[in-house]
Parts: sequence; C-alpha cells; structure tokens
Amino acid sequence: MPDISKPKALVPGDLVMIIAPAKAIESSHVHYAKELFESKGYKVQVSEHCLGNHHYFSGTDAQRTSDLQKAIDNPEVKAIICARGGYGCVRIVDRVQWAGMIREPKWMVGFSDVTVFHQRMQRYGIESLHATMPLNYQENSSEALDTLFRALQGEPYIVLSPANQNNKPGSTTGKLIGGNLSIVYSLLSTDECPDYSGAILYIEDLSEQLYHIDRIFHTLRKSGILEKISGLIVGGMTDMKDTAIPFGKNLEEIILEHLEYRKIPVCFNFPAGHIPDNQALILGRQCNLHVNSEGAGLHFD
Repeated sequence: MPDISKPKALVPGDLVMIIAPAKAIESSHVHYAKELFESKGYKVQVSEHCLGNHHYFSGTDAQRTSDLQKAIDNPEVKAIICARGGYGCVRIVDRVQWAGMIREPKWMVGFSDVTVFHQRMQRYGIESLHATMPLNYQENSSEALDTLFRALQGEPYIVLSPANQNNKPGSTTGKLIGGNLSIVYSLLSTDECPDYSGAILYIEDLSEQLYHIDRIFHTLRKSGILEKISGLIVGGMTDMKDTAIPFGKNLEEIILEHLEYRKIPVCFNFPAGHIPDNQALILGRQCNLHVNSEGAGLHFD
C-alpha cells in the first residue's frame, strides 16, 4: 500500500458539498442533511444535479461526473458527502480527473456503492470515510452521527462491538480497508483492487444469498487475500437470504470455515453497514483491533 495522506480535519466555516453519484434521492433527505451540517457550523453546497433524475440515476453519467469533478476541483470544498448509494459509482470513477484530490486530499464520505470511490482513494493513498449518508441520517443512531463528525473533525474515538460467540479473539494493528463486500468482490483483479498485505479487512453487505457469500469467500481465499489480512471485521450483513433448499450453513459458519486455519482476530455484528447504528470507519487509517470475550474495539487515533 502507498503511504496514506490524511485529509485536513474540518473546522467550523468549512464548505462541504453533497453530491448524488449513483441512484436518485428524494430532496427531503438532502435538505435534512444540509440543515444538520449547518447546525454544526459548516457551509453546505448541494451539487447541481444532486436532486435530479435520469431513469434510475440522479443524472446522466456526464452530469454525475461533472458534480464530482466540481467538488474535487473547488479548493473551498473540504468534504464530499455522497447522498446515497444504489448503483452508479463505477460508471463514473474513470471519467473523473482525480489530480486535484491527490494534490489536496479532501474527505470522501459514504458507504455501500461508494466503496468504489474508497477503493480509488486506497489506490491514491488517501484516507476516506466509510460512514452514514444523508439518505439515512434521520434513522441513524446518535453514535452513527457522532462518529461521523468526530472523524471529520479529526477527533480520536473508539467503535465498540458487543460479544459474539463466534468471534475469534486476538489483537492486531493494520490499515483498515474494505467496505461493501459485493463491491470489493467486483473489483478484485482490477486496477481498483488494493494491496491487502497486513491489512484489517472490513466488510458489510445487504440482501445477498448465503451461497453467494460462500462463493465470494472462496474467491477471497483463492486470490490469497485471506492469507494476507491481519484481521477481519464483519459489519452488518443485513437481510441475508437463503435458497428454497437451505444452503446448510449460516453466515458466520460460512465465513469461519474459510478462516479455519488462520489465527487472526475476527469479529461479527460490528456496528457499521446497512444498519441504523452505522458508525464511521476511517479507511486507510492505521488502527488497532482488539477482540476478546467481552466484544471488540477498533481504535482511531
């Protein structure tokens, strides 16, 4: 992995821009987010096509690219807040000129489909923020919103996870990478795939078949990734589905089977992902993971 650059911590008066790089979003969610950031003392700009509609998307590929490009190139913008996921980030990631982000890193914030951008930030050696998005602010836990602002403001914090009988105890230090498991899987062996050596891998997903999770983990094993990582954090695996004839193993059994011979810490039900308690994780940050009989803790200094 390249050396990691940290975007500057936000201070009151800084400008953030809300964009919708994928699926269209209702205006009420964006207005609520604007008011929330303004209540914290920040200036907010909503991108030109954020509230647009073009079939499934908030705008054409060209329009969504333009919004992201303007956010990157505007030196006053200190954080880019993705309004929601869905699908669409991969359609524009190669259309964007990222030079401004490399010269002057700024926070890229979001999760789910935004994992495409997080993988690109890893490629450039820039920290990014896997965190809740405006679509979910009104339903989020207080911890989800608190850690969002703590991360943006450069304040240290810890994300704690309750005990789980299938956790594998241990401690490790490494760069945190990952995000939505299906997106991570889709980008393997592409130019967006990061170096997993010594990393702590974080994953979450939504509405996947159990057999598909097994297929993904076979691929992670066969590609050598499960041998490279120093720890695994499994966040919200929400609304997992089984086939009419049951697969025969639950989610945790599937994952543990692929890590049977690896002595690394593993924790389940970590509070991040497609869940109300979607706490912020700084991807690219060197952090400490501790898993014991009482639960797990991930420390961001």
